[in-house]
Amino acid sequence: MKKIILDTNALMAVAEFNLDVFTEVGYCCDFTYQLYVLKSTITELEKIKVEQKLKYKLYAKLALSILTQKMGSKEVKLLADQKPELSTDDNLILESKQGVLVLTQDIALKRKLTRPYLTIRQKKKVVVMM
Repeated sequence: MKKIILDTNALMAVAEFNLDVFTEVGYCCDFTYQLYVLKSTITELEKIKVEQKLKYKLYAKLALSILTQKMGSKEVKLLADQKPELSTDDNLILESKQGVLVLTQDIALKRKLTRPYLTIRQKKKVVVMM
């Protein structure tokens, strides 16, 4: 079973693009997988909810609400950061180097990730980048 870690901006895309990333991942993956979210990703969303402009606050609030629901139903599991002193992106890069798939829309992060990884295309579907 493959691990797929959801990045902060992929979770915020749920509200921003009105996209169900959880269903879309199922459409693009023809293998068994488990969705995870890093602890630092949740911290980032909480920080955005407090510090950012209204639109992003709402996106982060909705993402946290959906995550809470999905984690309650065991659809998404919480994953501890490998190195808590590093940034979320650096922890995602470490996970990617170990063969874990990462779903992100962050251009700078995508350049550093080991392929394959998942990304959102045309604001409406998730694809695997080989």
